[in-house]
Amino acid sequence: MVQQVTIRGETSILLKPLVESAIRSQLKSLTHGLRRTRERLTSFEQKYGMTSAEFELRFKAHAIDESLDFIDWWMEVEAYHLLESKHQALREAQIG
Repeated sequence: MVQQVTIRGETSILLKPLVESAIRSQLKSLTHGLRRTRERLTSFEQKYGMTSAEFELRFKAHAIDESLDFIDWWMEVEAYHLLESKHQALREAQIG
């Protein structure tokens, strides 16, 4: 889906560089969040001997019992997906 955003302001400061800088800053923050979340996912993977993708399939299918650890793992998986989609959206954004 193509989206377009128009930003207008009464200022002598150029807005385009500010928006580009804000996007770069957010990308750095998302990259950091992805790295930290990936580290937590790796810990779960090592602890339980399965990949997060395998865990996700089994958890969605209710093929494994719920536990606090598995709920935490599921939250990390969901967080990773969210961060990844935001990162991709900003990476692909074009400012004209």
